[in-house]
Amino acid sequence: MIRLLLAEDEHLIRTALVRLLDLEDDLEVVVEAASGEEALERARTVEIDVAVLDLQLGGIDGIATAERLLALRPGLAVVVVTSHGRPGHLKRALQSGVRGFLPKTTSADTLAAVVRSVHAGGRHVDPSLAAEAIAAGDSPLTAREADVLELAADGAPVEEIARRAHLSPGTARNYLSSAVTKLGAANRHDAAATARRMGWI
Repeated sequence: MIRLLLAEDEHLIRTALVRLLDLEDDLEVVVEAASGEEALERARTVEIDVAVLDLQLGGIDGIATAERLLALRPGLAVVVVTSHGRPGHLKRALQSGVRGFLPKTTSADTLAAVVRSVHAGGRHVDPSLAAEAIAAGDSPLTAREADVLELAADGAPVEEIARRAHLSPGTARNYLSSAVTKLGAANRHDAAATARRMGWI
């Protein structure tokens, strides 16, 4: 029996997924979680073989949750499902050790097959998401530019961005200006929107 942890913050979707997966003779959902934090807490006390995580979990996202789960349980297989298959998210997930990456439009049969595959040591990335990631290429932003741009995404003034990033206002402006130039954007808000759409922040 393959023991699953399922983390999904939308109750209706989580319940439906649990019921669908539990119909499989060799799969059993032993942990349901509504957040990344809850998934991590429960994973400390319950034996699990595969974690199925929503990318857009509240609090810490599915990829950050995957990283922490893998640090806690190195042999764990992780599958991330998403309604936003952005190229940067796929690359981040694979770099984090995630073995499966699927859109939420995937059928229950496919999800079950992917769970079995990753449990056996395989990998599975949805072909259309993989093609988009390859076409988009790597992020042109440095890690620091991405951090500062993410802080700018909610419209915060430069002084607040600098304070939150532990930088001087001039240095924060330089990072923002560099990010705007690299992304060919009109301003920092446009650059943040582009980077978010691509999954780079």
